[in-house]
Order: sequence, then structure tokens, then C-alpha cells
Amino acid sequence: MKPASAPHILITGFGPFPGAPANPAAGLARDLARLRRPALAGTRRSLRILPTLWEEAAGFPSTLDTLAPDIVLMIGLAARRRAVSIEWLGRNRTRLLPDAARRRPADSRFEVGAAAIRRGGFDPAPLLHALAAAGLPARLSRDAGGYVCNALAWSAYGWARHGEHPRLTVFVHIPRPRAGGRLDRGRMLRGLGNLMVRLVAQHRLMAATAR
Repeated sequence: MKPASAPHILITGFGPFPGAPANPAAGLARDLARLRRPALAGTRRSLRILPTLWEEAAGFPSTLDTLAPDIVLMIGLAARRRAVSIEWLGRNRTRLLPDAARRRPADSRFEVGAAAIRRGGFDPAPLLHALAAAGLPARLSRDAGGYVCNALAWSAYGWARHGEHPRLTVFVHIPRPRAGGRLDRGRMLRGLGNLMVRLVAQHRLMAATAR
């Protein structure tokens, strides 16, 4: 088992997709990967900016097996939302929309015969508090949509259930940042940094109880 005091955090953001030629999730993911906080000292962080492709989400468990993170923080853009949303569920469904390569999924379900939902294994209350502490509007969402973001959450939440050591995966949808208000980019970075600190604390507790 890996040392609970030094978790490996994988942070992901998405590249552009139809309707979002510039995706702010990518820049926030990059900044989080190099964020300095005393509570994050000793953590190892990896960064992946993922192309917004259906096949990328389908192959994400293989990527996770290779990188072997303890914590996966996934960030995606939901431009029309008014609050930062922690996605509680990944759903076994798609709306058959075109991805960044203009390709559509072959089926309306990711895995025929699988459960309709997969639930994140995190405790949402401290994560919501972490976002609110930065002054962000925050909510727990039970619907990650029908696009690649939901597909990634579905894949990652399933992956987290298997393995030799505790794994935490969480998908966060951000609205498009708005300068000077409650959805200011700097405020988002602080809030997501707070959230990452809480994920580290949750993982350490999971690892301690699993011994």
C-alpha cells in the first residue's frame, strides 16, 4: 500500500470542443497542478489535458491504470451553469453529440447491461464547504449531462472501485469564469485548491481505515 501521507494526485482538464473553442478547465487544471499550499506539501501531482473525445473517456481507465493515482480531480466546463458543481453520479448514457473530432458514440449507453449509475466514493459535504469558503456558489449535482464529461466521470467512478489501495475520484463542472464576480477565475482557483486539500484529507482517512 502507498504511504497515506504522500498521495499521488492526477488533475485533468479538457481541451476545446464544439461551442467552446477555448476551454477554461484546461488552464485551471494547469494552475492546480503547480499550486503551492502547505497542506499539499509532499503530494505528487500529474496533469493531463484531455482531448474532448468519446474514445478518450472510454480509454480513461487504462490511462489511470498506467498513472496509478490515488486521487483524480477532473475539471470540465458547463458554461450555462451558475454554480460550481460537484458531480455525485456518472450515468450510463449519452446524448449522441459530436465530440471535438465530430465523431458520435456508437450507442446511447457506454456499457450495455451495466448499472444505470455509478456513484462517486467521496464525502461531498467537506468539498462543497471548501468551494464555499472561497466565496464560490457551489452545489452537488446528480446529473453530469450527456456529453464527454459524464463519460469521463462514469469511467473514473467505476475505476475507483477496484484496486489494491484506496482511490478517490471526483468530477467538478465549472461555469465559464466571469471577471470580478463570484465566478472570478482567481476565486475558482482558490476554491478548487481548497477542494484538493479536502480530497487529500479524505484519502488519508480512507487509507488509515483500510490498514
